[in-house]
Amino acid sequence: MNGPTVRAPRSDAEVPAFLTELGLPGLADVHVHFHPDRLMARIWEFFDDGEARYGTPWPIRYRTSTQERLDTLAALGVHDVPALTYAHKPGMVAALDAWCADFAREHPQVLRCGTLYPEPGMTELTAAAVADGLRLVKVHVTVSDLAPDDDLLGGSWELLAAARVPVVIHAGTGPRVAGRPIGHAGPEAVGRLLATHPDLTLVVAHLGMPEYDAFADLVERYPRVHLDTTMAGTDFMERLAPVPASFVSRLGELRERVVLGSDFPNIPYPYAHQLEALHRWGLGDEWLRDVLWHNGRRLLGLDPVAPT
Repeated sequence: MNGPTVRAPRSDAEVPAFLTELGLPGLADVHVHFHPDRLMARIWEFFDDGEARYGTPWPIRYRTSTQERLDTLAALGVHDVPALTYAHKPGMVAALDAWCADFAREHPQVLRCGTLYPEPGMTELTAAAVADGLRLVKVHVTVSDLAPDDDLLGGSWELLAAARVPVVIHAGTGPRVAGRPIGHAGPEAVGRLLATHPDLTLVVAHLGMPEYDAFADLVERYPRVHLDTTMAGTDFMERLAPVPASFVSRLGELRERVVLGSDFPNIPYPYAHQLEALHRWGLGDEWLRDVLWHNGRRLLGLDPVAPT
């Protein structure tokens, strides 16, 4: 396998030229966060205490207004924005789904997203969201402390599998928060979920860090399971959950099932550094083209040509 022939972007300003050299019209990032203002502020406060929680400072690189963040993504080439949010306790899903629907209506470049939480009435809420054009779902196993195979989510999983709506699921045990138990995180619970719902379109966030190989095993076993690259391989995350060299070659073999993710805006480095990290794995131009654009567009059911 030949390495990339194009130079990695060293700053956000160099990203458009990098994409032009690759012959790509943009970036298909499946892991971008937008939340209601109060929730976003609370999440940023959480990361402000990064030293205590993760053992290292976690400064939010893109701590700007909603419009400024949308403008930043547009300049980087993210033309269709997955505005992911997630519920971390009962009673949040209905309000968050309503917010997601309004946010997508207000901003044509934003995809209609939603979330799940194991509580009574979840199936009905999911059915309503699917009928309203739901394009992508986010579930955060560790923050929400939920079991992916909870019976209260069974009806929702059936609906999402039938509708081919992808679910970005943070189910790996990393990055670890000091003092927080692992709970339901890890590949075992996701494996049980897929054994029951093998047609689910799952996107395992952060490549499943640090259980990289165990989640890749699920990708090989189930044809609609993918991995997203969120934060993986960056200098920051290599200190917390390094990607084994042997796993990088495995990512080359799984090329069609790997999609770009960034965690924008809650990253402690420039967006371009995520692209640089993927580039330095040396998996080649075609791998980059698929991961940065083609795979994500196909996963989201979007035209392979960028909107004008």
